Amino acid sequence: MTTTQPSNPFMHVARGARASQIKRTIQALVVVLCAATVTASAAGSGADWPAFGGDPGGSQHSPLTQINKSNVKQLKLAWQHRSGDFIDAPSPKGSLLQVTPLHANDTLYFCTPLNRVFALDPTSGKERWVFDPHRPDAKSGRPALSPPLVMASRCRGVAYWQEGSAAGSSASVTAPAAANGTGTPGGPCRKRIFKNGESSRVYALDADTGELCADFGAAKGHPGWVSHADYENHGEGLMASSTSPPVILGDLVIAAMSVNDGIANAKDGIVRAFDVRSGALRWEFNPIPPEYRNRSGAANVWSTISVDPARNLVFLPTTSPSTDYYGGGRLFDIPLANAIVALDGATGRVVWSKQVVRHDLFDYDLVGHPVLVDIRRGGKTVPAALLQTKMGWLFGFERSTGEPLWPIVERPVPKSDVPGETAAATQPVPEGMAPFARQELRREDLFGLTPIDRYACQKKFDELRYDGMYTPPSIRGSILFPSALGGGNWGGAAYDPASNLLLVKAENLATVIKVVAKKDAREDQAPPKDYLTRALVGTPYRMEGELFQSPLGIPCTPTPWGTLTALDLGTGKVRWQIPLGQIRRAGVTLPQRAGLGSPNVGGPITTAGGVTFIAATMDAHLRALDTLTGKELWAADLPVPGMAVPMTYQAGGKQYVLIAAGGNAQVGTPIADYILAYALPDRPEAR
Repeated sequence: MTTTQPSNPFMHVARGARASQIKRTIQALVVVLCAATVTASAAGSGADWPAFGGDPGGSQHSPLTQINKSNVKQLKLAWQHRSGDFIDAPSPKGSLLQVTPLHANDTLYFCTPLNRVFALDPTSGKERWVFDPHRPDAKSGRPALSPPLVMASRCRGVAYWQEGSAAGSSASVTAPAAANGTGTPGGPCRKRIFKNGESSRVYALDADTGELCADFGAAKGHPGWVSHADYENHGEGLMASSTSPPVILGDLVIAAMSVNDGIANAKDGIVRAFDVRSGALRWEFNPIPPEYRNRSGAANVWSTISVDPARNLVFLPTTSPSTDYYGGGRLFDIPLANAIVALDGATGRVVWSKQVVRHDLFDYDLVGHPVLVDIRRGGKTVPAALLQTKMGWLFGFERSTGEPLWPIVERPVPKSDVPGETAAATQPVPEGMAPFARQELRREDLFGLTPIDRYACQKKFDELRYDGMYTPPSIRGSILFPSALGGGNWGGAAYDPASNLLLVKAENLATVIKVVAKKDAREDQAPPKDYLTRALVGTPYRMEGELFQSPLGIPCTPTPWGTLTALDLGTGKVRWQIPLGQIRRAGVTLPQRAGLGSPNVGGPITTAGGVTFIAATMDAHLRALDTLTGKELWAADLPVPGMAVPMTYQAGGKQYVLIAAGGNAQVGTPIADYILAYALPDRPEAR
C-alpha cells in the first residue's frame, strides 16, 4: 500500500448542385462517423472512467471484468491519498467529500471541497500536479485569482476534454483552432480539465500540467475561466456554480448553476454552453418563461447532466421553482421545472421535455442525470432515458422523441389548506414499473426502538396532517413522505446491460414540514437554520422542518431506512431489494441483520464482472454485491463514510476500484479527506 499526503477538410468550395449535394452527404457521414468513433473511444476497453457516470450517458457501468464475483473477496487496499482539504465542523460549515474522480489521459483527476484540483498517478496515488485558484502561480507569474465570495463545501467532480476525441457532435468537426496557438497541435491545453468553481465560475486547466488555459475566458478579461456572472441571470440572491461537474459534448463544455430557491424571485436556473477553447458563449437555456422571470426563478440543475453524442442531445434534470415549499407567488405554469429536458446540443433549444412534478410544493427536485442506456423491453432494444425521482418512481422515455416507455397517468392528490396556495389537482404517475422506495406511511407500522418510543411516534403522527403521498405543507404541520431527502437521491442509479437491471438506491425517511405566518418583514432576514427551516424570502410564510423522529432521535419511518433495489426493465418488476447499511443512534449501532438499513448519500456502479459496488451509508463501508441477487460478496471498512459514487478503471494491467471517503457534515458523521483505491493482490490467494 502507498500513502501520499498533503484543419477543416472542406476548404474547397464545391460548385454546382451535384457537388453541393455530395459535400452535404460527406459532411453528414463525417459527423456520424465522428460520433460513432467517439462513442466507441469513450467506452474503449473500459480502462478509463472519463465522465462522472463512466460514459457520456451516465450508465455508471464498467465493462471491466478482472474483478469479478469469484475473486472480489480478495480485494485489498492498494493506495490512499489525503489532500488535507476538509473542514471538520458541524453542518453547515463542515465539508463534504462527494467527488467521483475521473480516469483519463493515464491520470486520475478530482476536486476537493476547498476548490483545489488534484491529478494523481493511477497506480500509486502520488500527486502529479495540484491547481489552487487562490494561490499565485509561481511558474507563470500569474497572480492569485480573487478570493471566492462563498467557499465551496463540496465538489462532485470535473470534466475531461481532449482535442479530436471529445464526445461527438458537428461542432467537433467544424470548430476552428484557437488563434493564439493554445489548444492547437503541439501546443498546451490540447487536453483540458473543466471544473465548476466558486462564485459561478468554470475553470479550464491543462490536463497535463494543471495550469490555467489562457485562451479560455480571455475575451471577458479573465484568462483561464468564464463566469455565469458575466451574463444576465435575472432575479435576486446569490448564485454559484453547480457542485456537480460540467459535461462535454463535442467542443462545448456545458455548465449549470446553483441558486437560492428560498427567495421568491430567485436567480433563474440557466444552463450555458461555452466553447471549450475560447470560453465564448454558444447558447443558454432558461427554464423560466420570459413573462415570469421577475416573479419566480430557480428550476435550476444542481445535479449531474448526461449527453447523447450520437443524437447530439443534452439531458437535464431540473428542480423546483422558487420558492420550493410555497408556490402562492407562482400560480402559473412553469412546464420546464421538475422536468426531464432534452436540448439540441448545437442550439440549446428544447427538443422535448416531460414534467414529472406539477406545481412543486415538496422540494421534489430531480436529483440525478437521466441514465441514457439501450434497454430490452417488449422483445426490442430501446434507446432509453431513465429518470429516478425522490418520489420513488422511475420514469422511462424514448430518447429521441420523449415518448413514455411505460404509461404515465394523472392521479388526484391532496389539496392545500394554506391561504394563498393552490396545490396541483393531479400528479403524473408511471404505471407498469414498480416503485423502488416506500411511498406510504401507516400508523400501525411506525418504528420505535422501545414501546414508549413507538408510542411517541404514533402520538406525533396523530397531531400532524398526513393524507398520503403529495400531502402539501400545512399550518398544522404535515408529514412529507417520501420527503425531500428521497426516495431516490443524488448518485443513485446504475445500469447493468447483461441482466437489463437498473440498480437504484433509496432513502426512506419522512420529514415534518410546517408553514408559519410571518409577523413582519424582518423575518425575511433570518438565516436558515438548516436544510428544512428557512425564511422563504418574499412570501408571507416561513418554513419549519425536521425529521419525523422519536425523542431518542430514531426515525419514526418504518424500516428499512435505506435500500438498494434491482428493477427488471423488461418486466417492470423488482428483481430484488435489500436493506443497505447500518445506523448508530442513541449510542447503539443497530445490527445489519436487523434489516434496518441506513440513510445514505451516493450511489452504485455495476461492472461486467457481475459485481456492484456501493458505499453511500453511514456505517463507513464499501460493499461489493452480486448484481443478480444483491448478496454481499465483500466489504471494506472505511476510515469515515464514503458518501460518494465509486468508480473503477484499469492501469498498469490492474483493475482498481476507488471511493472518496470524507464523511458528511449534514448527517453528522466524522469528516476527512481520503481517496482509497482497492485492487486484487499481485499473487492471488488460494481459494
